[in-house]
Amino acid sequence: MLLSGLQNLVDWVLFGLFAIIKIWAFVDCLRQSERAFPAVGRQSKLLWLILTGIAALTGLAVGPLNLIGIAGLVVALVYLFDVKVKVGEISR
Repeated sequence: MLLSGLQNLVDWVLFGLFAIIKIWAFVDCLRQSERAFPAVGRQSKLLWLILTGIAALTGLAVGPLNLIGIAGLVVALVYLFDVKVKVGEISR
C-alpha cells in the first residue's frame, strides 16, 4: 500500500516536472528571434516551434515514463541545452 502511494507520488512529480520543462522550451522558442536560428547553424524557428509544441502537448497528454513522453522530454532538453544556448549567444 505504501509503495503504491509512493509510486503515484513519483509519477505525479515527474509528470509535473517534465511538463514544466517542455512548456518552458516552447515558450522560450516563441520569444527568440527568427533570424537567430539559421545564423547559428540550427534548424528554423518554425521547426523548433513545431517540435517543442508537440513536446509540450505530450507533456500534458501522456504519462511521463512512456516512449512518447520521454521523446518529448529529449526534444525539449536538446532545445534548452543546445539551441537556446547558441541562439542566446548571438542575440546578446
